[in-house]
Formats: sequence, structure tokens, C-alpha cells
Amino acid sequence: MEVWIGILIPFVGTTLGAACVFLVRGELNGTLQKGLLGFASGVMVAASVWSLLIPAMDMSDHLGKMAFAPAAVGLLLGMGFLLLMDRLIPHLHLGQEKPEGPRVNLKKTTMLVLAVTLHNIPEGMAVGVVFAGALAGNSQITLVGAIALSIGIAIQNFPEGAVVSLPLRADGDAKGRAFLGGTLSGIVEPVAAAVTLLLAELLEPLLPYLLAFAAGAMLYVVVEELVPEASEGEHSNIGTMGFAAGFVVMMVMDVALG
Repeated sequence: MEVWIGILIPFVGTTLGAACVFLVRGELNGTLQKGLLGFASGVMVAASVWSLLIPAMDMSDHLGKMAFAPAAVGLLLGMGFLLLMDRLIPHLHLGQEKPEGPRVNLKKTTMLVLAVTLHNIPEGMAVGVVFAGALAGNSQITLVGAIALSIGIAIQNFPEGAVVSLPLRADGDAKGRAFLGGTLSGIVEPVAAAVTLLLAELLEPLLPYLLAFAAGAMLYVVVEELVPEASEGEHSNIGTMGFAAGFVVMMVMDVALG
């Protein structure tokens, strides 16, 4: 039961963020938005290192000096997977006018929802694979550490929920409909986590590769989307300070609770 609650924690973060539509008029303040994007970036980078890459290398100790190989291969595959999804799924990044992916006749807000949904996939996989490792009794991953990762991702999901629901409201949707849109943008996370968890026994031999795969996919999102969005225009230092805060919070949680 604890595991299934754990994989739902990130979804709760998205839902709480989407609820900002009932409290905030218009869209998020630009400076605050930069800070939150930077914070989310810091959380994801720290989670990729401490929760995913380091355990992947620790699990590969038996390979001696080649212990880095599964982590390196998995990371590159994860980045390649997100690059492919970036090309196949139509989406629109925050603050951009030109959509990416195949040309389709979709509303701007729908494309924004797809962008958020796209980078929620690796976060869901990360949660699922870490809980799978904890259930398998792997000494490098504890249940408390897995829950710490879920909480960290939930924290960085908060601004994502708001980033979807507030533009939907500004576009004319009713508050309830905008809230639902923001909430549903995060539903892919528990789904991806649950699928990964259900396949845990089959995937156990590949666990180091899967941990690194999730890290690579998350780092792709940070470098390709979040950091540029947090850095463009004036006051880019706000995004940098947000990154530092997010990184430290996730690092402390992972080391102290893991």
C-alpha cells in the first residue's frame, strides 16, 4: 500500500499546482515563474544524480572499472528517447509561439498541455523504477529514499500544474475545466510509474540501465526546456537561484532520508 501511495505523491503535487487557478488571477508573475522553473530544474538534476545515477553505478560494482557502463548507456538511451518523443509528439514550450513536432491543427493551450505531459513521462518512470528497486530488496535503494524522490518530484510538479491551468483559464476556460486540464497533464506520471512497477520482476536485471535511462530523460527535459525557459529575458539570475535552491532541497532529502 505504501508503494502505491508513493507513486501517487507526484500527481498530488501537480493537482495542488493546478488548484492555483482558484487563487490566482491571470498567469503567473514572470519573475516567480523563472524562479519556479529554476527550482524544478535543480530538483530534477539532483534527483538524477543521487536517486538514479549513483545507485545505478553502485549496482554495477561487480563490473570493476567498467561500473560506469550501464549508467552511461542508460543515460544516453534516455536522452535519445526524449529526443525521439520531441520529434514525434506535437507540443509547445512555455513562452514560445512556434510549436515543435509534427504540424497539427491544435489549440495553443492543448500543445502546452502536451509539452508538460511529454516531460512527465520520465519522471513517472523514475518513480516506478526506484520503487521497483526498493521492493526487490536492493541495498542501494530504500523505500524511504524512493518516497523522498516522489516528494521531490511532487514539489517540482507544483509549478507545472499551475503553468498549465492558468493559461487555460486565461484562454477562456472555466476554472473547473482549467483545473481539470492542469491536473490531467500529470496523470501520465502515476501511469508510467505503475507500468514500470508491474514489470519489476522482468526488469530487475536491467535496473541499473533503467535508473540511468530515467535520469537521461529527466536531464534532457532540464537542458532542452526548463533551463532555457528560466534563463531567457531579464532577471535570469532568479532562475539560477531557484536552481540552487531546488538542487539543495532534493540533495538534502535524498541523502538525509535515503
